Amino acid sequence: MSNIKSETRDIEKEYTTSQFVEKLRRLADCLENDKQFDIQIAGERIYVPKHAIFNIEHERDAEENEIEFQIKWKNND
Repeated sequence: MSNIKSETRDIEKEYTTSQFVEKLRRLADCLENDKQFDIQIAGERIYVPKHAIFNIEHERDAEENEIEFQIKWKNND
């Protein structure tokens, strides 16, 4: 788990297609092997526990559509 003190944070980072695919592959490998997933975002290493909750969200308005692949867990997990 991260040793960084919990603070409100909302960061979006764009990736190239190949970078995004690599991250999704690593995530899928961890899920299939029942392992923790870790990723670095904007200089902070994030450790996603094995029991995190996964969902997919779709948002739409008059100008655009958005699909979010979300991973959620409690800070104390």
